[in-house]
Amino acid sequence: MSSPFSLPISHPDLPLTNQGTRMSQMIALDRSKLEEYKECHRAVFPGVLAALRKAHIFDYAIHLYDVPELNPSPILVATLRYAGTDFEGDMAAAREDTETHRWWKMVDPWQKSFVPGAVGSASGPGWWVNGDEVFRMES
Repeated sequence: MSSPFSLPISHPDLPLTNQGTRMSQMIALDRSKLEEYKECHRAVFPGVLAALRKAHIFDYAIHLYDVPELNPSPILVATLRYAGTDFEGDMAAAREDTETHRWWKMVDPWQKSFVPGAVGSASGPGWWVNGDEVFRMES
């Protein structure tokens, strides 16, 4: 049986792996919504994905850490790369997207922000807390 990772897949429209700014973000998740959160991410609205691509976001992943002994709420860590030249402008444009607002209306109530004063994805000082990169191995 061959591994799917050994298949050569070409994505000519994506930046190279050494391009873009790497970013990470974190937020807590309401434990009672864990399965719903995972299920909805199996079918992200196409408009949300299009808005992310238009905002020059790529290589986006969300990882779940669920260790009840250490933290009562599951933790979500997002990693992504940004390949544009105007991050604030691109994020402002993404915040105007109707499908993205519909997505946030669904998932925001399931999340618990670590950002002081945060009220939701659409407004406030931020929703997911940004992380600082402290190590990277390129090769």
